[in-house]
Amino acid sequence: MVDILGYDEEMYENSLIELFQNLGYNHFYGPDIERDYKNPLFKWDLENLYNINRLLDKSAVDKAIETIQDFGIGSLEDKNNKFTDYLQNGVNVNYWKDGKEEATHVKLIDYDNLDSNVFTVINQWTVEDIETKIPDIVVFVNGLPLVVCELKSPARDDTDTSEAYTQLKKYMKVIPTLFNYNSFCVMSDMSISKAGTITANEDRFMEWKTTDGSYESTQWADFTTFFEGIFEKNRFLDILKNFITFSNDSAKKIKILGAYHQYFAVNKAVDSTIHAIESDHKAGVFWHTQGSGKSLSMVFYVNKLQQKLESPTFVVITDRNDLDDQLFTQFSKCSDFLRQTPKQATSMKNLKDLLKDRKANGIFFTTMQKFDDYDESLTDRDDVIVISDEAHRSQYGLEETVNPETGEIRIGAARRIRNALPNATYIGFTGTPISRSDKSTREVFGNYIDIYDMTQSVEDGATVPISYESRIADIKLDESVLQLIDEKYWELREQAEEYNIERSKRELSKMESLLGAPEIIDDICNDIVKHYEENRAIELTGKAMIVAYSRAIAIKMYEKILELRPDWKEKVKVVMSGSNKDPEEWHDIIGDKSYKKELENKFKDDDDPMKIAIVVDMWLTGFDVPSLATMYIYKPMKGHNLMQAIARVNRVFKGKEGGLIVDYIGIASELKKAMSEYTERDQKKYGDMDVDKIAYPNFLEKLEVCRDLFHGFDYSKFFGDSDLERSKVISAGVNFMEDLSRKETKDLFLKEALLLKKWLSLCRSRAEEKERLESAYFEAVRTVIVKVSSDNKLSFNDINKQITELLNQSIKSTGVINVINVSDEVSLFDPEFLDKVRAMESSNLTISLLEKLLADQVKGYKRTNIVKSEEFSELLKQTMNSYINGHITNDEVIEELINIAKLLRDAQMEGEKLGLTEEELAFYNAIALPENIHDFYDDETLIKITQELTESLRRNRTIDWQKKESARANMRKTVKRLLKKYDYPPKEMEGALEKVIAQCELWVDEAA
Repeated sequence: MVDILGYDEEMYENSLIELFQNLGYNHFYGPDIERDYKNPLFKWDLENLYNINRLLDKSAVDKAIETIQDFGIGSLEDKNNKFTDYLQNGVNVNYWKDGKEEATHVKLIDYDNLDSNVFTVINQWTVEDIETKIPDIVVFVNGLPLVVCELKSPARDDTDTSEAYTQLKKYMKVIPTLFNYNSFCVMSDMSISKAGTITANEDRFMEWKTTDGSYESTQWADFTTFFEGIFEKNRFLDILKNFITFSNDSAKKIKILGAYHQYFAVNKAVDSTIHAIESDHKAGVFWHTQGSGKSLSMVFYVNKLQQKLESPTFVVITDRNDLDDQLFTQFSKCSDFLRQTPKQATSMKNLKDLLKDRKANGIFFTTMQKFDDYDESLTDRDDVIVISDEAHRSQYGLEETVNPETGEIRIGAARRIRNALPNATYIGFTGTPISRSDKSTREVFGNYIDIYDMTQSVEDGATVPISYESRIADIKLDESVLQLIDEKYWELREQAEEYNIERSKRELSKMESLLGAPEIIDDICNDIVKHYEENRAIELTGKAMIVAYSRAIAIKMYEKILELRPDWKEKVKVVMSGSNKDPEEWHDIIGDKSYKKELENKFKDDDDPMKIAIVVDMWLTGFDVPSLATMYIYKPMKGHNLMQAIARVNRVFKGKEGGLIVDYIGIASELKKAMSEYTERDQKKYGDMDVDKIAYPNFLEKLEVCRDLFHGFDYSKFFGDSDLERSKVISAGVNFMEDLSRKETKDLFLKEALLLKKWLSLCRSRAEEKERLESAYFEAVRTVIVKVSSDNKLSFNDINKQITELLNQSIKSTGVINVINVSDEVSLFDPEFLDKVRAMESSNLTISLLEKLLADQVKGYKRTNIVKSEEFSELLKQTMNSYINGHITNDEVIEELINIAKLLRDAQMEGEKLGLTEEELAFYNAIALPENIHDFYDDETLIKITQELTESLRRNRTIDWQKKESARANMRKTVKRLLKKYDYPPKEMEGALEKVIAQCELWVDEAA
């Protein structure tokens, strides 16, 4: 078994190639293939297009190949969108035959006959565009480079998949021709393997955790499940054809790759639907927790079923106009993928007209309410599929009810839909589980097709967890009164049949008077403003939502918040439906449909000044703002309504630890009741979301751990009023942790302090001031250590700025926290900077800073100058080893490191003295390296050799040099021939030649 520490990137690359070969893929090594590096297509396999289109004229296929290589002008997204359509649907071409123009359709992949296609992986596939780059592995089908895999060494702890992601984004900029054809990208370092599209942020790259949908693999380093799960040939083609779509609107194109849970669930739903058409017309219920991509799963489902059933008609039903709009908008954005344009029915007559005489196709959207009082059949066709969004609301009853006063029989909504579409097949999509007592939903739709619960969704990174905080006590509301209101509210809502509606309205208006009382609104708004400013404004982008009891109370809350904060006019807005009966002063606040769309765009824009949305019903389902992390609730909700509402804050966003629900109405008991319907593992893990029981105790635990790790160090001056003292004690804390004897302690501190920060983000309002300040101290120390240790170019100004901002949030500091005592960008070679560093009080921090800066400089040499990199690397290593082994003191190692800095500066200036460029100096150092070389050559000759060698290499440079051994051998011959002209090296110094050759190879590799 290979030791993981010795298992480098090349070995991992080879293991993946072997895995692909086991899946039946051909393999080639890129540098062995003679080709045009400007063309990323694999011409050998591209010939297979003539085979899979053998019934067509050759000139038609010629034309298709020409078409896919000429995308015209446009963005990468535009070109990739066009190619994705070609890949999934073929290329329509016009060509000339026997003197006349013909039209036909050319396939790029034969989706019906797997074995007709050629599957190939090539490693080290060079592409020359704006720059020349060599991706690790490219996956081809019929010569088309569909997947780019960027790998990182499993053994190195200084690189990971984040670096692979950065590299992929760089490739997209400098070799975009390769990504015109890209279906998706893969980044992997063995322990983590994820796939994503050209438009996906790093946090939207997702794992693939199963090979057959029967289980989720959670083993560490289970990269085989990922690659076998996606690249098994049948599944790979299914993904390419049916689970990749562009979501297009006027602003931007977003390319979406279906996640593993969507892939397997949609295929189950398609099979279940086909079976239901032939039996009881109940396709089942598709339960995927909120935020896991339910709307897109519907799109994938419709697309695939269209092909399986030869163009059925779909009727999509929601129970609210805004949900109808949202779902319709999502389908419309994917209309190219669906190959038809969805339509919204304006009335039942319009829906009937849309269905009338239609024998195939059609995706029509309508609302539940349109079926009220409708008792005709819309169509008798049996290939109509009814998709019901959120399939378990009370309106979906099959039962009839009788008005005891009038004797009128009222038919349940589900029955009315059944009567209108008697032969249709029904499928329900939901983000929350069906209640165990809800028999009517199962009667309409059947049992569950697939369940993707909260636990799995959070584990997969599809959603983030939600925490709950009650503020009822803080505003001194009587919780027992609120509980009575809550019970009465739901009793009236659920019993509000025709004959009870007036009574219900009267009772509810009494509750509105109580909940809308000026003194209560004052208390709640004051508390929301205080809680937001002190705890939530600093979280991510500061986006928050306030859920108001009613439209009137929403307006009151809006007016009160503006009274408290007059400068928040752009920050806070009301989003709710309007009515002709609304007071005139509401009109400007509510606005029209276009204004609501404008607010939607503003709230979704992370940089827009609109941060707080006050809502009543709108935006509580089907509305996604990933950075939204806070919801203030002042409205009784229960069951799936409640779970759908709070799921607005569970979307994934970079740096988001979880969403926070702040309760002003007493929803805790309803949360527990709602969770009782979830899976056992959901109940166990998320059955109690209470901040006081989960987040705050975890925060206190991590705070205690950090205190213990700082045992023996006095940081009490941090809690004083002096910014200068705070700066000093942060710097001293870093110095304390950087002591060589605390290596393990430091590593543990970095891990625990990060967890401390995460838990505080969820319970900040519960933590006492002293606890928040102490946490801020540990976070400041952690930030400096991480920055000093990171691979990124060090900016002291950036560290100081970040620490100042961090402490401003926590302690309202107004001074400048100058932790490292350097306020501007610095140069390692600036004598004034070296003097400042020498004078720092924290010697361990000084040593860490100098070692980091010197290591960065040596790393730079490593890429260009083999002689100097070896010389200074060895010098730095010896110095640090002497210090680590206790042979020299802190003061002595600082002087040694400063001396190395001076030597580095002198080495940089050497080229200027000799009149050589940085590139030429690297060759000069290699040529002039042997001891006593000046006994044989004067400087003028060595410089002449250097300049001729550099020019010769530059003239003969080819891309093949980097990987192809024959080209490398030719390069060595060229170098030896030139050096021989000057009788270099002397006979006594044969080893000198190898160093020059090594420098030439380094130069070639770096140039490539």
